[in-house]
Amino acid sequence: MVRFENVGMRYGMGPEVLHDLSFSLKPGDFRYLLGPSGAGKSSLMRLLYLAHRPSRGLVTMFDTDISTASRKTLASLRRRIGVVFQEFRLLNHLSALDNVALPLRVAGAREDQVREHVAELLAWVGLAEHLHVRPATLSGGQKQRVAIARAVITRPQLLLADEPTGNLDQALGLRLMHLFEELNKIGTTVVIATHNENLVASRPHPALRLTAGELGATVTLPATG
Repeated sequence: MVRFENVGMRYGMGPEVLHDLSFSLKPGDFRYLLGPSGAGKSSLMRLLYLAHRPSRGLVTMFDTDISTASRKTLASLRRRIGVVFQEFRLLNHLSALDNVALPLRVAGAREDQVREHVAELLAWVGLAEHLHVRPATLSGGQKQRVAIARAVITRPQLLLADEPTGNLDQALGLRLMHLFEELNKIGTTVVIATHNENLVASRPHPALRLTAGELGATVTLPATG
């Protein structure tokens, strides 16, 4: 599904922020992306959700060379990717229900199916009483849950999440991790960037570690407790 070969990335004419990254993701993989602040995690996520092209090397996603793909092709590929951004990126003029429904409506789903599936998912993440509330009146944790629901509503082939449990208590964070794992079981490839060591220790999966823009070997962290 995803293959990086000797990939480097820079912004404009600045220095490289990622150096010689080589790894691959198969359908159904689950990976944590770990590393200290400034290691390059956000830049790698930008490459994965096709917001930026590599400066050098080869990135292949869904059997497509990203460096040479047209804008139309990239737009088509993005519809196969669900993204949970750290800053949420909700549309403030839309309700929680309409924010989550947007990917389904863009895909042309029937309106009765849209409302049924969206309401069910928002109830599952604890927002049944907030379907028609706009983001400005929601707490940070509630916005996070809306953003997660929007990212997973279409059952994407690739799910990318940047600190998805950062604004949530431990119980809800584990519940949402269960949702990611259930999606993973039905074939979604999942990549989660996180600083939450307790989360990583309690739900062990292989991890990609970035240090100063370079990728170490993939490791599987042992469970604790």
